Amino acid sequence: MDGTFEEINQIEQKREVQTDISYHFAGFWMRFWAYLLDLIVVSSVIRIVANPLFLLIGLEKSDFIFSPYRILSALFFFSYFILMTKFLGQTLGKMVFGLRVISLKNDKLTWIDVFFREWIGRYISKVTWIGYLIVAFTKKKQGLHDLFSDTTVIHDERFSR
Repeated sequence: MDGTFEEINQIEQKREVQTDISYHFAGFWMRFWAYLLDLIVVSSVIRIVANPLFLLIGLEKSDFIFSPYRILSALFFFSYFILMTKFLGQTLGKMVFGLRVISLKNDKLTWIDVFFREWIGRYISKVTWIGYLIVAFTKKKQGLHDLFSDTTVIHDERFSR
């Protein structure tokens, strides 16, 4: 019985420690500049890798939405954001600007969080653009893709107990 009480007490202490952390949420402009840097990185790598590959194979780079070039570009785009966010918690743009993606419900980002944030949510936000603009108006500076996955972006060095 004492062991159970101690375990419950330790769990409650962990919750207290987690709620004592206050984050400095990243606003619209910081996230915007980080995203622009990510777009430069992604488009550069696509051009460096895909263009010579398509030239070598002899495939045409069509602007048709379902062309092999556009499909490869989209796969690389979403893979970049999904893998970088899952394994590092930040993309190269976020690293440069000192930002990090965190989950508001778990200690670590899960695959489901990252999948919904970076693929489904980002696709919807990219199509509507309002999904990105609502960052400026929400309390925790969450975009539509953050609201889907219960995540937010914080300044990495600016959180304190």
